[in-house]
Amino acid sequence: MTEQVRRTQIVAAAIEVIARDGGAQASFKAIAEEAGLSSTGLISYHFANRQELIDEVGREILGRFTEFVLARTEGIEEPVAVLHGFVEANVEFLRTHRSHATTLLRIRQELAPIELARSDQAQLAEVLRLGQQSGALRDFDPALVAVFVLSIRDGIIRQLAVDPELDLAAAGREFATLVDLATRKA
Repeated sequence: MTEQVRRTQIVAAAIEVIARDGGAQASFKAIAEEAGLSSTGLISYHFANRQELIDEVGREILGRFTEFVLARTEGIEEPVAVLHGFVEANVEFLRTHRSHATTLLRIRQELAPIELARSDQAQLAEVLRLGQQSGALRDFDPALVAVFVLSIRDGIIRQLAVDPELDLAAAGREFATLVDLATRKA
């Protein structure tokens, strides 16, 4: 097995452990067991410490999420349509990458430096700012509204943990409606 394949295997196992058990329980031992590794030494060979592994997990999920959203909003010029595409992509990502979404939320809440929490907020705030500059969105604080929008998304992720049968289509429609009502011009 190549080093890159092993690193990928370890990161995938860490995602599952954090999603299932929480960040505090994501020990090298638990991750090694999830990955089917014979020893935690294989993890230590690839990652200097737990924080380095957690950082890599965060980067992997954010990279995958960013690609996912961009693939669904690429070529869309109109800021309101980009915002709607962002909301729809978030819900679809939750449906198709539940462990990734749960892990990202847990990392942001339990384990990560503040920069990770600010990264998607800054990107969304920029979309909102562009919508305002184009005249399509009402006047508001884009950074603050980005926090509100992401809080709704994170609430959906938390609800999925409580109710795995949550109707994501309905949640997506309500999410889109709330974002529209919060940002559109009167």
